[in-house]
Amino acid sequence: MRFKHPTVCVRLCQSRIPKKPAGKSLRSPELDSAGKLLLRFSEIVKQFSKRQPVCSPVIDARPRHPHRFEYSKLMKEFKQAGQVDQVLSLFQEMKYFNLWPDMVCYTIVIDSLVMENRPEQALAVFQEMITAGLAPDTACCTVLVKLYSFCLKQFDSAFEIILWMKKFGCSPDTFTYSTLIAGLCWDERVEEAFGVLDCMLDDECPPNVYTYTPIVNAYCSMGKLNEAKNLVKTMENTGCLPNSVTYNVLIKAFCKIGAFDEVDEVLEKSGLNGWKPDEVTYSTYINGLCKWGKVDCTFQLLEIMLANGLVPNAVTVNILLDCLCSGSMAWEAKCLLERSVELDWDADVINYNTVMSRLCDEGSYRAVLKLFTDMLKKGITANAWTLSIVIHSLCKAGKPHEALCLLDSEGLVANVVTYATLIHYFYSAGKVHEVSLLFS
Repeated sequence: MRFKHPTVCVRLCQSRIPKKPAGKSLRSPELDSAGKLLLRFSEIVKQFSKRQPVCSPVIDARPRHPHRFEYSKLMKEFKQAGQVDQVLSLFQEMKYFNLWPDMVCYTIVIDSLVMENRPEQALAVFQEMITAGLAPDTACCTVLVKLYSFCLKQFDSAFEIILWMKKFGCSPDTFTYSTLIAGLCWDERVEEAFGVLDCMLDDECPPNVYTYTPIVNAYCSMGKLNEAKNLVKTMENTGCLPNSVTYNVLIKAFCKIGAFDEVDEVLEKSGLNGWKPDEVTYSTYINGLCKWGKVDCTFQLLEIMLANGLVPNAVTVNILLDCLCSGSMAWEAKCLLERSVELDWDADVINYNTVMSRLCDEGSYRAVLKLFTDMLKKGITANAWTLSIVIHSLCKAGKPHEALCLLDSEGLVANVVTYATLIHYFYSAGKVHEVSLLFS
């Protein structure tokens, strides 16, 4: 049976679930400290909702004047907005009107394709550029280095491009070398990255913060925090001052292992080192405290963030919501979401998924269904993660047929995890026929 709307199926699922005995509380009475945290959270979401949303700039569909400069300017705007197909459309339109693209236009197109991980198309455009008689400049060659470093992982080819540049008088700059170093670090090939750095220094090309930050990040990813910390100190001592991105990388790594004293030391020295903690810094620290179960410390840090004139963003709010859930307050978080309109809180699907996931972990499938219904009634579109949470919750409660019923509802999109969950529970129950229905 296929339902026109998921709420119909949810009501059917709820009707099949036996009622809980009256008088049995779902959780222990609230503690005073817990009540204060909930009150503070409700105040924060009100403050967050008052922020003016950041609107994306409106991009003209076509150039105002049929000139190569206007096309390249518009193509660059679409590239920055991640609209690669629009870039390609304008590129073809230029050629249709005999406005033959110059080096700038070709570089924008190639870079757009690289950013979308479409290396074959990018190389085809580069070949077209060479055929048109245009010799690549430093900016274009740097994009090629990015292509071979990040898309194809062909680091030898990327370095050969740099050697070619030096041979033919197209000098690689700091950005060129930093791009190759970043690619190597992304692949955790730090020793090779230092080799490129040596070549860079030999060519008297000064490294900057964007050269060193990928190395710091690689060290942190590999768990080599002492090396990362020492490199940051070297940057500070040599006048190549780390920026907030560098310090945020270090803070995230310290939070991961619970080294909060190290985080505090980094923050205390921020003024001396010429940088200011931003929303990302505090969100990272708050998330780290949350993961280590330090709920009270999380909200204390939030007060410091607010005192410094920083307002929580959507990421921070969701971290705080997850923090409440991890602090055995998932039920209260559910109640806050249900009152989101009253709180002037523009809650989104990520907020609902966060709380429903925690309720699912606790085995509170009734609460998951109730929250799922509340979300749909508010016009919030469920995503594949939402459906996976609800279905997993029903299956855990021994209700796989109700989960299958929900899967048949129109407007809900399942993913691999959703189907894998159902297959696992049906096979565990020895219901092979139901598994075959999933593939029919």
